[in-house]
Parts: sequence; structure tokens; C-alpha cells
Amino acid sequence: MNIQDKIIDGKKIAEDMKKEIAAEVADMVDHGKPAPHLAALLVGDDGASKTYVANKEKSCQLVGMTSSVYRLPDTASEKEILDIIHFLNDDPDVDGYIVQLPLPKHVDEKKVIRAINPDKDVDGFTPHSIGLMQLGEPCFLPATPLGVMELLKRSGVDTEGKHVVVVGRSNIVGTPVSVLLSRKMKNANATVTICHSKTPNIADFTRQADILVVAIGSPLFIKADMVKDGAVVIDVGVHRIPDNSEKGYHLVGDVDFDSVVGKVSRITPVPGGCGPMTIVSLLHNTLLAAKNRR
Repeated sequence: MNIQDKIIDGKKIAEDMKKEIAAEVADMVDHGKPAPHLAALLVGDDGASKTYVANKEKSCQLVGMTSSVYRLPDTASEKEILDIIHFLNDDPDVDGYIVQLPLPKHVDEKKVIRAINPDKDVDGFTPHSIGLMQLGEPCFLPATPLGVMELLKRSGVDTEGKHVVVVGRSNIVGTPVSVLLSRKMKNANATVTICHSKTPNIADFTRQADILVVAIGSPLFIKADMVKDGAVVIDVGVHRIPDNSEKGYHLVGDVDFDSVVGKVSRITPVPGGCGPMTIVSLLHNTLLAAKNRR
């Protein structure tokens, strides 16, 4: 099998999903309903956050959704941030919104997330959403884990009865992915092991994985000797590595792609793997929020 045949093309899958979402949005508008409206609150000048929000705006435009962004300097007080959240909670024109993380260090991130109206929590970060997910109830799933699930499903990766090892335990990616893949439902039913930075002899676990999901936040962490022959590898990490190119950097993941690709059956690239799926999953949740509210 050549390398191209092993690639799980997140960009292509995301484009397919955008077409499906755009068709539903057009149908809503044709029936006299307003287009779904996704808002974002961006605090500070973090480059990666600004890029993500800009891509969100562009994607909304492509599928016919309304997009708005509220920007605050990194010196904004916690009260100023909460005031905008309360405004968005009450705004009848906004179907869903995100608070772009990370927030400045002087802001209580947990307090801000708890202030989000669960009916508009399209990032799936509130305790309400997380609790429903744990119970297997309908809810807004966190965007990146939802993207991972769609990548596996739409690329034909069978998860039932497989041993999945998730490397990373964050509330944004690792923990929700482990919950979703272990659920008693179609495209899940896996046996899941979670590893993290404090797991001793972590390679002993990763080498057992039929499906390896890596979200540990460490560039090129997974090497070829840590992966089983024929495994499926989903690389959630994205890191900017400075170089002498025109952009001044290149992107790598948590997986050393060049060393690992020869051993695996399927793998997501960086960029072009999980990244596009996160934004399209946010659009999916916004469409769901609009349907729920109307």
C-alpha cells in the first residue's frame, strides 16, 4: 500500500460534511427561517486562536450561516468577558457561540465556561453538556472529539471490539474521545485505554492499540517503535515549528508521521487531518442548536 492510500483525508471529509450542512441551511432559509447564527468571543491576540476564529468565519460563510465575532484585548476583565457571555445567552438571534480558549491567566476559565447557556454551548464544554455525553444522552459533543468520530466512521474504520488507546486526558479531547468510543452505539463499542504524561512505560500500551488516538500536546511524541503494525493512527496534535520558510514555520502533530506511516494501515496527516474536522463539527453543532431552538 502506498502512502497516499493510507491517508485519512480530513479535508475531503470536512468538505463533504460542509455540503450536507449547506443543503440543510438552504432548506431552512427556503422555508422562511433565518440562517443559523454562530458567534465567537475572542480575548487577546493569540495567533492560533485568531486563525481558528477566522477559519470559522470563512466556513460559516461557505455554508450560508451567519457569523459574528466579539473581540476583547487580553487586558479585559473577567466581568467584561462575563458581560458579553450574558449578552450572547440572551440574544435571540444567536443560536450558538464559542468562547475561544485559552483565556488570559487572570480569568477563571471554569467560571466563564459555566456561565455559557447550555442550549448555545456548541463547543460542548459546559458541565451540562459533558454530563449528558457521559450518560449517552443527546447533547452538543465537543467539536474535536466529534470530528474524530466522524473521521473514523466516514473513512470506514471499524471500531467495534477494537482496542483503542487514547494518549492524552484533557477535557477538550482525550477524555471525551475515550467516552464516545467506549459507548454502546454504532461506530463505537471499543475497549478503551487512556494514557497520559504520567503513564509509565507508555509505549507498552500504545503498541497494543488497534486504533491510536494521540492528543498529548507534545510534538512528534509518537515514534515508529511505539506503534503496532497495521494500526490506525489519529493525530490530534498541531504544533508550529519555526523554520526559514516564507511563513516562518511548519506544522507537525503529536505523531512523527515520517517514521510511523510505514507501519500503519491508516493515518491522519498534519495539517489536513483532524483540524478541518473540528471546524465542520462546530458548524454541525450550530445547525443542531438552530433546529433545537426553532
